[in-house]
Amino acid sequence: MDLAKMTSTGSEDTPWLRPITAGGAPRLTRAGQVGYASRRLSELVHGRPPGITGHQWSTAIREGFDQVVCAADTGRPLFAVDIAPPPPAGSPEQRAERMKSAVCAAVGLAVLRIESPTLRGAHHGRRIVEYVIDARAYADATAAGAEGAEPVGFRDIIGRLPDGRSGHVNDLGALTRAAVVEAYVDRRLADPIVRGLHARWKNGPAEGWSWVEVRPGRCLVERVQVFPQRFSCGVDPARLAEDLSALAVGERVRGLEAGEPPLVDRERLRREIRLLASRRDELAGGFAFEHLCAD
Repeated sequence: MDLAKMTSTGSEDTPWLRPITAGGAPRLTRAGQVGYASRRLSELVHGRPPGITGHQWSTAIREGFDQVVCAADTGRPLFAVDIAPPPPAGSPEQRAERMKSAVCAAVGLAVLRIESPTLRGAHHGRRIVEYVIDARAYADATAAGAEGAEPVGFRDIIGRLPDGRSGHVNDLGALTRAAVVEAYVDRRLADPIVRGLHARWKNGPAEGWSWVEVRPGRCLVERVQVFPQRFSCGVDPARLAEDLSALAVGERVRGLEAGEPPLVDRERLRREIRLLASRRDELAGGFAFEHLCAD
């Protein structure tokens, strides 16, 4: 079974995408695909496609991606991953991102953009790329299986976790959840549960929130947005966003000894969640949450 073909996202004869055949060895090899770190858009396209202005082009080609995944046999780009803080509204960074997105759409390059104030491509990119490669391959394999009972989703597979417990082995926040319990036992946190919610906006990103109570009534909150552009994650993007926000919580919990991070009042967090719930008509399928807040 050719997993590289199964998980490709663009047309095999897309004329604008340039194979990566030079510039160092790939950082990862997985399921017939190879991943390269820190590639500029100019390295991935042959030239300015129709419908893109000169200004859009000259701005976009200077922009880069944290990871680019290619077919191992041909070097053809399959998708790119970008992990960055949310750009301020109206900022040059936001305008450059829009131009880069326009060029990627014009050349047929699939992109997974993750916006987080905490996660970074250099530290988390490879793990996230490996996760989505596995999730996409699993989704393709189960979709091609025999008709009948609904297959277990990649995110819902149960197995043994690193701490010996049984749980969801494909939860990117699993290590965070274990670390939070340990921090609670050590009296560094006021509550042992990572709480969260996820939602998907109509014609917009998927969004995930996770939080943990550091002191009574005061929470450490992480919020992640996932923008799949012509890209299938292999899992529900909203659940992926929530798991990534839990991963981000873990990064900040590990830094508690260096000082207390900015915390959010629990009642303010409740109000923000109620505001989100009041916008149900703007959401695709409503939103889901678990363990809203401790009593």
